Amino acid sequence: MNNTTGKQVLLINDLPGYGKVALAAMVPLLSRMGHYTFQLPTAVVSNTLDYGKFRIQDLTDFMKDTLKVWDELGFDPDCICTGFVLSIEQVEVIRSYLEERTPDKKRLVVVDPIMGDGGHLYNGIGPDRVDAMRQLVRLADVMVPNMTEAGFLTGRGPGVESGTSQEIRSLVDQLREISGRSVVITSATEITETGASRHLVCGYDCTRQEYFQVPYEYLPVRVPGSGDIFSAVMTGELLEGKTLEASVEKAVRVLSKLIAENQGHLQGYKGIQVEQYWEVIAEI
Repeated sequence: MNNTTGKQVLLINDLPGYGKVALAAMVPLLSRMGHYTFQLPTAVVSNTLDYGKFRIQDLTDFMKDTLKVWDELGFDPDCICTGFVLSIEQVEVIRSYLEERTPDKKRLVVVDPIMGDGGHLYNGIGPDRVDAMRQLVRLADVMVPNMTEAGFLTGRGPGVESGTSQEIRSLVDQLREISGRSVVITSATEITETGASRHLVCGYDCTRQEYFQVPYEYLPVRVPGSGDIFSAVMTGELLEGKTLEASVEKAVRVLSKLIAENQGHLQGYKGIQVEQYWEVIAEI
């Protein structure tokens, strides 16, 4: 997994005071994969939100000032990967930054439109935020919504967490219409002709012009930061020249292994200490 020709990756996500989520989970993984990370926190969060009590410090002004300084210093990342965004204003800051990048350098842009799960938007996120996020994913080389977010982005509607093979393919195509690029849906549940269900990560690779499906075993345990781990591994593999399907397969294997290793002894909502499992990850 080590990469001797590592890329410079700008990570735009929140920074937790307690918990291996967001930047705290992504930075060590991408660093161990051989990439150099820039961290642009959208917010400082006291702890993972699952605890129900937390403090969030909005860093919109810091984001604006930091991007200006980085431009003055000539910092020019090879990849921009976005996660949790606190407001519509922050979406606009990121969107402007992406649009202003000079076209003479090909960058990988990965957008995880974190807005909801389980058929519902998170508290404080409404239709205006969905509209703003739809504008942001238009700029993504790879968008990475879960099934809930895919439904809201396409207007398919809330609460639709499963579908037939044809319905899921149609959802992927609707997402493709937004960006014209690659799509990864991280939590699709396919209902088969026999009425059984299977869990998939599925999508479309615009470079190879191919659809793909990667099945996985669903483990009934809540693991904060799992989406961040998935995005980090997938992005790191893409930067090493792997295909999107191969990158997704690796991310699924890594995340499944980490959840399996931890499901019996997860402590609260602090997530997975990814550094502790690097040897396990490296063998996958």
